[in-house]
Amino acid sequence: MKTLLPQHGVSRALTRVCDWTVIACGWWLIALSVMTCVEMLGRKVFSFSLQGIDEIGSYTYGIVGAFGFAYTLITRSHTRVDFLLSRFSLSTRATLNMLAMVSLAALAVLCFWRGYNVVVESIELRSTAATPLATPMWIPQSIWLGGYLMFALVGAWAALDALRLFFKRRTGELNERFGPQTIEEEIEAETEVQLKTPAAAASPATAMPATGAAS
Repeated sequence: MKTLLPQHGVSRALTRVCDWTVIACGWWLIALSVMTCVEMLGRKVFSFSLQGIDEIGSYTYGIVGAFGFAYTLITRSHTRVDFLLSRFSLSTRATLNMLAMVSLAALAVLCFWRGYNVVVESIELRSTAATPLATPMWIPQSIWLGGYLMFALVGAWAALDALRLFFKRRTGELNERFGPQTIEEEIEAETEVQLKTPAAAASPATAMPATGAAS
């Protein structure tokens, strides 16, 4: 699967950390699903409740979404409205793809900045949730902020690379890496099946002698 980031040390480190966080979020979602089932069964059958499952679930969805932004960006899975993009020239497409990446990076940094202000305010006011758990809000908010930090780092690093390719006039590579995925790339990303293999690309003319020799 193609990734948005260039292939070197910093990119590999960001990708590795992002993979770990996504796997951790996935396991936590499974655990939350189990706890939710236990909560439902306990209420209906045994008349008991695990206090705070709804509250933990609301924190979980915010945190998972924040970390998911970075992973989605790395794997080029964000939705792109591209019905007009293919009609432009290569240089115009490169300009638009570069601007799209820079704009997304700016949005990621803005999200992190605003999230940081939220966490600082919760710490200063010693805010707690108005729930039975009375959770200090800075705890889930700090984890949530970590997701936006990851998103901002990935976005900024990718934007710098897009600018580098743009000013070096490497429009082909810029469009390939930062443009929308093709249908074949989307299928390969979802199924992990490579559609264009060397064997499939071989012409019938070169394949026939091998078949005759085998017979």
